[in-house]
Amino acid sequence: MLPEALQEVIDALGFLPGVGPRTAERYGYYLFKSDPKVSERIAEVLSNLHTKVKSCPITFALIDADEDVSPLYSDSSRDKSTVLVVEEPLDIYAIEQTKSYKGTYHVLGGAISPIDGITPEQLHIGELIKRVNDDNVKEVIIATNPSVEGESTALLLEKLLHEQNPELKLTRLARGLPLGVDLSYADQITLSAALENRTDL
Repeated sequence: MLPEALQEVIDALGFLPGVGPRTAERYGYYLFKSDPKVSERIAEVLSNLHTKVKSCPITFALIDADEDVSPLYSDSSRDKSTVLVVEEPLDIYAIEQTKSYKGTYHVLGGAISPIDGITPEQLHIGELIKRVNDDNVKEVIIATNPSVEGESTALLLEKLLHEQNPELKLTRLARGLPLGVDLSYADQITLSAALENRTDL
């Protein structure tokens, strides 16, 4: 029913996560109604996405294509003896916004999920173990997501890293009640984590 070119745009937008058929239609029609320069700009930046962005060969963070390694690794003020492990590259920016972490990062590239066909061999676990040895790492902070997959991945990391280096300090991000939330509104998993991670006064 729709013109072919518009339908192709709608179909392409439908590949984006969280964008259903109706939302894709609205986006497509919005682009058609807007100044052509808007579509041209979007097309231009999308065409650069895979040529101007790459993964750091050491940390697997996203970097500009003309960079050799992540600035968060090459910066001499960063503490290479501490490595914070995350599932995806964008998790790094959430931590960096706190301005309270001065170590380096390691991106796994996901979490173990047999249902989705993601096995330990597909993650950057071997590279992490190599980094621990090469950079004389003293502490690894495991910051995987609080999900079944994230927990499974964290347990495997703990096992493998301790096998390689029993003296290595392994820590996890604390989990518990966020500020401003009443106990009656907290879910059981959050309450359990808060009890487990309780602190002395």
